[in-house]
Amino acid sequence: MSGRLSGGKLRVAIILLFFTAAPTAGDIGSSCQPEDDLDPMKFWGVKQAIDCERCQACAITTKACSRACSPGLIFKDFPKNCEPLEHDGEVCLDALLAASCGDYGSFMSDDAPTIPTECDFCPLSAAPGADGGTGGAGGSGMGGGQ
Repeated sequence: MSGRLSGGKLRVAIILLFFTAAPTAGDIGSSCQPEDDLDPMKFWGVKQAIDCERCQACAITTKACSRACSPGLIFKDFPKNCEPLEHDGEVCLDALLAASCGDYGSFMSDDAPTIPTECDFCPLSAAPGADGGTGGAGGSGMGGGQ
């Protein structure tokens, strides 16, 4: 096998370099990074590419993975009154890249997807006795009535 990246992996690497070249999560408050709003189109495009790549690398075969690997961008707006910053998106994407295959399987579950805390930008208030909501980039972040 040659040392070259496949077209899909190269595309993901370029997108990741463009979007995630930033200070680490531990640098919060000291990065001097402007507080720009997170661009939903840009974020969901990169997240979709990461989801697809991780689904393939971890051999996850859920419907959420099929949606992530479908051609074209699957996009949704952030919930009303949820205004994550660009740095929030970078921290979320870093967490997704660092997640184990077991964790990613849980993120991409068709039945009960979980969400990394770094990606729960605007947690929804839950009714008493109910589980918390996902007001961020949970599950596949796309379709499925989410």
